[in-house]
Amino acid sequence: MGRDDTATRTGPAVVTGGSSGIGAAAALRLARLGHPIALIARRPALLDATAEAIRAAVPGARVSVHPLDVRDETAVAGAMAEVVAEHGPVAWLVASAGIAEPGLFVEQPLDAHRAQIEVNYLGTLAAVHAVVPSMRAAGRGRIVLVSSGAGLFGIYGYSAYAPSKFAVRGLAEVLRVELAEHGISVTLAYPPDTDTPQLVAERRTKPAVTEAITAGAGLWTADAVAKAMLEAAAAGRFTVAPGVTLGLLARFHSLLGPALRWHQHRVARSITRREP
Repeated sequence: MGRDDTATRTGPAVVTGGSSGIGAAAALRLARLGHPIALIARRPALLDATAEAIRAAVPGARVSVHPLDVRDETAVAGAMAEVVAEHGPVAWLVASAGIAEPGLFVEQPLDAHRAQIEVNYLGTLAAVHAVVPSMRAAGRGRIVLVSSGAGLFGIYGYSAYAPSKFAVRGLAEVLRVELAEHGISVTLAYPPDTDTPQLVAERRTKPAVTEAITAGAGLWTADAVAKAMLEAAAAGRFTVAPGVTLGLLARFHSLLGPALRWHQHRVARSITRREP
């Protein structure tokens, strides 16, 4: 774990979106490392089930649940205060809470745009804002922010989702330099398509053109993505983009931009011509 001291290795880990998917997988892995776990998500029943699964997999694991909406910054701050009061300064924050509702810009209402900004960006911002004071006081901590391939370049059908993930990326870029002097590392994750309940929900509204454009990167398990994210964060790396496709995009998205736009135009023309 590099320069980590004992407190960093055993301090509490907070996971937003921790009731399922990548968040739940990350929480389980952090519990196996000995961290007390604080799970944050909206649905109490699912949170309780995930907490029980972690306790069953890791005997003696300390897991608390905090059913709340990350858009409620007061509730987020209250949950973080409870964690710090019980376990001390937060050692890890994995901000994975998010929603994705693809759709065409001309068809989606503004409420869809607003919801994705509020959950994906402002929810992430609230969690980071709430944990940084305890990390700064302790002089250490690790923050993992979950963006998306849609946070690297504009993708057809993601006019509501992509800006929220671009915002997460921008936040991470700033925090990386501002928090380093306080011993706090920041890691920005670009997960590929991952076998999670969110992906199932996303596909309900995903336009055919978007499906065709995003196909081909493969489907990862939540545990494989969580493993890659946490290993990158433990090594102090800023970005992690599992898989060959996302890895190339993360490194060369600016150079690849014109080709990516041309490919999307070509796919869109091909599919829209076939539609009745």
